[in-house]
Amino acid sequence: MKSSDIKLIVLLGIVALFFMQHTLRKYSTDYGEVVEQYKKPIKYWPKPSIDAEVNWKEFEAIEWDSNYYETQELPEVMLGKKLFFDPKLSSSSQVSCSSCHNPELGWSDGQEVALGNDHLLGKRNTQSLYNIANRKSFFWDGRAKTLEEQLIGPISAHNEMNMKPEKLAGKLSKIKEYKQLFQEVYHTDKITFEKIANALATFQRTITSQPGKLDKFIKGDYKAMSDTEIYGMHLFRTKARCMNCHYGKYLTDESFHNIGLTYYQREYEDLGLYHITKDSKDVGKFKTPSLRDLNYTAPWMHNGLMDDMHGIVNLYNSGMQMINPSPEEKKADPNFPVTDHLMKPLNLNDQEIDAIVSFLKSMSGSYYKMPRPEIPRK
Repeated sequence: MKSSDIKLIVLLGIVALFFMQHTLRKYSTDYGEVVEQYKKPIKYWPKPSIDAEVNWKEFEAIEWDSNYYETQELPEVMLGKKLFFDPKLSSSSQVSCSSCHNPELGWSDGQEVALGNDHLLGKRNTQSLYNIANRKSFFWDGRAKTLEEQLIGPISAHNEMNMKPEKLAGKLSKIKEYKQLFQEVYHTDKITFEKIANALATFQRTITSQPGKLDKFIKGDYKAMSDTEIYGMHLFRTKARCMNCHYGKYLTDESFHNIGLTYYQREYEDLGLYHITKDSKDVGKFKTPSLRDLNYTAPWMHNGLMDDMHGIVNLYNSGMQMINPSPEEKKADPNFPVTDHLMKPLNLNDQEIDAIVSFLKSMSGSYYKMPRPEIPRK
């Protein structure tokens, strides 16, 4: 090889290295500038990219409940806790509320769908109970409006606890300790399903998330989150469009959307809210879940088919508009599901997806695992 050729190769290598270093410095500088915009009070943060019709709320930090342990000692909460963990609430005396809402598993069950009475499988993923007191409706299809109303569903469902509510009070009335506990709480030892539901709901309202990195960051601890997590938060708020549905203190709009996972006329078909309203506009709509404590509540989605956060972000990245009906198909079949217009292709690259996943994980802070109480036996 001629010396002139060697010199040319070396020169080209130097030029390539210069451009590579320049590109890396530029990316790092841009990245840093974005991150620095967030290291100040939240009112100075860049505004999120949100569609005009969305009535959104800014992020808000959750606080550690300084009265938590005292609250757990209140008589009605203690009664509700015993009932929650007691399998005698089921017809077989083998399934409790905690069978599907396990404090060791983020108050969920770690399964695609719930497993209940006679080992029968449900159709939908078990939702976590974190911050349930702040929900405006219950179940994936929102069919219950209060916790007390919601309780009737799993207790009576044949594939869950299979217990007739009208018989439950009589069953518990045969246990002396329960009669004493109801006397202490309600000033009468007469046990009714209404009192059982009240106690269970009172206990469940004490199940709350603990502050995580995001909460510390919002409150001014700007070292609580890494630069990658902060950049992921920026993308969550802007390019990824996540705040169109996930905003406020609990990262949910408490509304219902069809994100394209209806599986219409295929295996796993579930028409969601439509089963309740019978309105074709509601086909495939499901409740927007809170994003708090995602690390502990996998698998995700209404059918529990997703257990990888990167996979979920990639799903949203696609826009999920590929199965929408043509005008002719919709006219022929009014129930043909239409993906929510808020879902759009995002054009996120791998590095951006990694950053968003890092941010999603930063919202998990609930390390405390509630011990199970002693259950009344006689």
